[in-house]
Amino acid sequence: MAPEDHRRQSVRLLVRRTPVLVRVVTRRADDITGFGDARIWSETTRVDLRVAEVPQPRPGDRIEIDGEAFLIQGEPVRDRERLVWTVELRPA
Repeated sequence: MAPEDHRRQSVRLLVRRTPVLVRVVTRRADDITGFGDARIWSETTRVDLRVAEVPQPRPGDRIEIDGEAFLIQGEPVRDRERLVWTVELRPA
């Protein structure tokens, strides 16, 4: 499991306008993407959501973490065991 400072016990997730409290593991890592000969640095925010709590996250679903609002960007990806969704977020 992630270090204690990366776990959030109660995060408000609006799934198709219905608020749900879920646990998330935040990953605020930097991402380096190659584009031709250039390398582009970008700040990313990814979170892990348990499938048991969020069976079908969708792009556009809203997540509030510590008072900051984010929207799910792109398609969520499940882990190999199909227990955790990893979603990329963008500011709302």
